Amino acid sequence: MQKKNSLRSTASNADVVQKSDHSASTPASSVAYYPVFLNLENKQAVVIGGGKVAERKILSLLKAKADITVISPDITARIAREKQKGTIKHMNRRYRNGDITSAFLVIAATDSPRLNKQVSDKASCLVNAVDMPSLCNFIVPSVIQRGLLTIAISTSGVSPALSRSIRKEVENIYGTEFSEYLKALQGIRAEAMNVIADQKQRGALLKSLASAGMIRILREKGAKETRKKAKALLKEAKNVSCRYIERMDKKTD
Repeated sequence: MQKKNSLRSTASNADVVQKSDHSASTPASSVAYYPVFLNLENKQAVVIGGGKVAERKILSLLKAKADITVISPDITARIAREKQKGTIKHMNRRYRNGDITSAFLVIAATDSPRLNKQVSDKASCLVNAVDMPSLCNFIVPSVIQRGLLTIAISTSGVSPALSRSIRKEVENIYGTEFSEYLKALQGIRAEAMNVIADQKQRGALLKSLASAGMIRILREKGAKETRKKAKALLKEAKNVSCRYIERMDKKTD
C-alpha cells in the first residue's frame, strides 16, 4: 500500500500518444505533475477494457513496444486483428483481482467507473483510469511526434481542449524537416564522439549543430542543406582536432 501511495503522489505525464485522454469533469489542477518519458520496451502493460478508448491506448503502447495484455470479454475489430497477429495477449473475460499483480503499467479503460476504481485501488504500479484523474498516478499529454523528436503538452488536466489547440499550433512550427535532420544528426553525433577526443572541442561542435542558426537554416532551406552544413562543421572540427593532436605529439617529442 505504501508503494501505491508513493506512486500516486509522484504523478507523471508518461503515456505517449497523439491524443490527450484526461478530459474528466474534475480537473487535476492541485497536482504538481512530473513530466517524464518512459521506456516501456518489453515492460508488462495491462489494459482493462476492449472498446475504442482501450484500442487507442493499446495502439500507443504497441508503438512503445510494450508487452501488452488486454482483459475484456469484448474487443474491437482492430484489437482482434492485433490479437491474431500475436502483437498482444487477450484474456477473454472480465477483470479479476490478481490480474495486475506483476504489471509495470495498467490502464483502466472500461465504461464502468466502479470497475475502473477497483482496478486503480488494486494497482501498485503506474495506473491510468480513463477520464478519472483522481484515480491516476499519471495522465496522458497531447503529443507531437516528428521521428526522433517528441513534444508533449499538458495543462495538468485543467483543459485538455487547450492542450490540443496548442498542439495543433506547435505542429505548424515543427515540420517533417526536423525529423529528417535529427536522423542525420544521430549519425553525425556518433562520428563526432568517436573521432574528436577533446571534450571541449566536441562540446562546441555539438552545440553548433543544434544552434538557433542551424534551426533557421532548417526552416528556410530544408533538411538537405542543413545536413550539408552539419557535415561541413563536423569536417572542420575533425581538422581542428587533428591539428591539435599533432601539436600535442610534437610537444611530447
